Amino acid sequence: MPSPPLRVFLTKAQDQKLLELSKSATVSQKAKERANMIRLSAIGWKVEKIAQYLRVSKLVVRNSLHRWLDKGFIGLEDTPKPGRKRKWQAEDLAVIEVKLETEQRAYSSRQLCEVLATSRKIQLSERHLRRILKKKL
Repeated sequence: MPSPPLRVFLTKAQDQKLLELSKSATVSQKAKERANMIRLSAIGWKVEKIAQYLRVSKLVVRNSLHRWLDKGFIGLEDTPKPGRKRKWQAEDLAVIEVKLETEQRAYSSRQLCEVLATSRKIQLSERHLRRILKKKL
C-alpha cells in the first residue's frame, strides 16, 4: 500500500518567515532552496513537481520536507560537513602575511612553518602550507 503524499501545512507567520529567509542575503543558497520547497509544498505542489521546478531530485525534496516536519526552522540550516577541522585559522595566515610584508627577505616554506610553530603553535607540513598560500595569496 503506497504511503500518503508528503505535504506540509504552514501558518501565515511561518510562511512569512520562510519568504523572508528565501530572500535574505545572509542565508546559504541551499537553505533558501529548502525554504522554497517547503512553501511550494504548503500551496499544494507534489514532490515530483517541486523537484522538476527546482531542478533537484525527488529525494532531496523529500529529505527537506521531512527535515522541516521533524526540526522546523532548525532543519533548514546546513548540517556540518564531514572531515577533520582545520588546523589553521585566517589569523595564522595574517601573521605570515605581516611577516612577509614587513621584512625584506625571502622565506622558504620550511622557514614559514617554523614561524607558525614558534609564534602560533601550529604544526603544518611544508607542502600543506604551500597549498594554503597558493590558494589564499
